[in-house]
Amino acid sequence: MDFPTFERLAREAWEEIPEEYKHGVDGLLVSREAPAHPTLRHVYTLGECLTEEHPSDYGGPDTTRSVLALYWGSFKSLAGRDEDFDWDGELWETLTHELRHHLESLAREDALEGVDYASDQTFKRDEGLAFDPWYFQRGDDLGGGVYDVEGSLYIEQVWTPADYERAERIELDWAGRPHAIPKPGEMGDVHFVWLEGLEGATGPVELVLVRRRSWWEGVRGIFGSKGAIVLESRAIAEPLDGEG
Repeated sequence: MDFPTFERLAREAWEEIPEEYKHGVDGLLVSREAPAHPTLRHVYTLGECLTEEHPSDYGGPDTTRSVLALYWGSFKSLAGRDEDFDWDGELWETLTHELRHHLESLAREDALEGVDYASDQTFKRDEGLAFDPWYFQRGDDLGGGVYDVEGSLYIEQVWTPADYERAERIELDWAGRPHAIPKPGEMGDVHFVWLEGLEGATGPVELVLVRRRSWWEGVRGIFGSKGAIVLESRAIAEPLDGEG
């Protein structure tokens, strides 16, 4: 997909979002850039929520201003490695994901300081308590759907139920090499897969399979996650190098 087409589709998608969810957003920036992570190969930033806070005792769209950025170059780089890359789906997912960051800022959830919040939810999960299944997204965003929560890495993949049903296995990149795991029997809404066998991993690595949510489900997810089907499993990641 060329840049003019990408920009047009991005702005059409932006227009589809109800105005009440855009309060405090000063615009959509569509860039040709392909911001890459400084150390992780093949990890690109698809989008960002660039937020500024203006001092005030009142928190709202007048004091919290954001610009949403989408990076065509990053989309193009990922599409070049996946012939089935879903441009429309990834564009929509990235746009609503970044807008969700802005809405969280308005809701003052960012006051919890993302990593501290993620660490707290990790503790609850480890203790078998109720936890926010999207907590990993509040960790350090390394780009390309990879998050770091105090040394634990989470690799997020968003799937539609139809695509998941058709898949024969789950593929992922690690250290610049393609790997695969057997497809878990169920996806649920959020499925944490503990990955074993990853060369060079210095801490826990989890693949997080996320069911693509509708726009309204995504907005509701900011304020709670009741009813979400959350699953866990383990799998050995096998390198695919040399496959015929």
